[in-house]
Amino acid sequence: MKDKNLPNDYNSQSLEELTKKANKMIEDLENQKDLENSIEKYQNLLKLNNIIENKFKKNAKNISKQTKENILEVISKKNAKRIK
Repeated sequence: MKDKNLPNDYNSQSLEELTKKANKMIEDLENQKDLENSIEKYQNLLKLNNIIENKFKKNAKNISKQTKENILEVISKKNAKRIK
């Protein structure tokens, strides 16, 4: 399931917004009485879940990168103080 199969507005939304949409889709599926109509909704939920997972991974990677940069900056400043 590729992200490109989903509406572009999903890609521009935050994790929180996408999670709310997923929760709404789950609620709708749970209340669905006709299972034949649920298949497409379930497939859309799986696609949305994939986008949420990818965004989460990207955010986690960015946080890790920023943290590493911050640590290196602190170490650099600490080493500069030692040299003086």
